[in-house]
Amino acid sequence: MQDTLELPAELTIYTASATRTAWLAWLSRPDFNPQGTVQIGGGQVDDIDGAGVQLLGALTQSLVERGLAWRVTAPSEALLEACHMLGSQQWLVGAPAQSGSP
Repeated sequence: MQDTLELPAELTIYTASATRTAWLAWLSRPDFNPQGTVQIGGGQVDDIDGAGVQLLGALTQSLVERGLAWRVTAPSEALLEACHMLGSQQWLVGAPAQSGSP
């Protein structure tokens, strides 16, 4: 079982629907039972826009609702820049596992 989610190279409006579907399937697996913090691999992201950041927000909410903390490992320069520009750099160090946290 893999409890690490690798972000795709493209997190844009053009891939948002397919990426969301893949993430929901990953979260819904019967064997999904991470211990501790969920690892999100961010090194492959080379194209991200506002829709991609919004998608990360939805992923955050889904994990928080399950009581899970997460952190991005090795974020790419594109991911760092996009999150910084949109004020979401806190996602790069993780999100608290508390309901209602953005």
